[in-house]
Amino acid sequence: MSMGAISRTILGLGILMALGAPVASGAAAAPSRVAVVAAENFYGDLVGQIGGDHVAVTSIIVDPTVDPHEYEVSAKDGAAVANARLVIQNGLGYDSFMTRLLNASPRRDRKLIVVGSLVGRKDGDNPHVWYAPATMPKLAQVVAEALVGLDPANAASYRTRLGAFTASMKRLNDEVARLRARYAGTPVGATEPVFGYMSDALGLRVLTPRAFQKAVEEGEEPPAAAVAQMEDQLRTHRVRVLLYNLQTVTPITTKVRQRAKQLGIPVVGVTETEPPGKTYQQWMLGQLAQLDAALGGETK
Repeated sequence: MSMGAISRTILGLGILMALGAPVASGAAAAPSRVAVVAAENFYGDLVGQIGGDHVAVTSIIVDPTVDPHEYEVSAKDGAAVANARLVIQNGLGYDSFMTRLLNASPRRDRKLIVVGSLVGRKDGDNPHVWYAPATMPKLAQVVAEALVGLDPANAASYRTRLGAFTASMKRLNDEVARLRARYAGTPVGATEPVFGYMSDALGLRVLTPRAFQKAVEEGEEPPAAAVAQMEDQLRTHRVRVLLYNLQTVTPITTKVRQRAKQLGIPVVGVTETEPPGKTYQQWMLGQLAQLDAALGGETK
């Protein structure tokens, strides 16, 4: 991500605010609704499921073709954060642009939820915590409590919708348990650790060298030794499937994907952001269905 671009955007926003000039918002909330900004759209979806018509949600990273690690904020993003009373940030270095946006427009009545901290992770850990099955139910509870505090008049609605969300997660949890019982211990490959927490929940053994995954995640060239090891794992069919991040596509990941297909190893595409038109639950269940089909021999 371009630090210079971010700094220029935030500086420009700060000047506009200091001069009292109006700043356009991407999703201006009506006076009766709580303005919420989520750094990523899957968190925005969760807030929408809990808040319903009582919230106006702006999600900053929404495009499934964009690499979130390289996202550059806009003045529109800054305006949304400036107006927000509740902000959801992933943390763990994944969306550090949000910290700068928050610092550019401080307000005492704004509630910030940093999901990585909420689930007990620290800097250096895999930042893709929304793939851990326990994360979203825990976040939903905290979001509901925050909304009740910000908008007590609609407390009953928030609590009812929290109950519905919690119930809706049962199908996902049941599917994770079913797949774990069937595939625990299965060796798989991965171009990046985006699916890591779900792989852990399913009991899968990710054999791809950590050095390879980390390099791809950070936009660097993987070490030659790691590339050779991954190639050997594919060539000898030591991995049953390849988990492929569709949003971080580089020459090396493209080559690995092509090699896996040449060798008849199923490739399961996963994404960092929620696809348009789907809820978090539908998104996760869809990816699990693809994985189940691949491991069951029904390649797509």
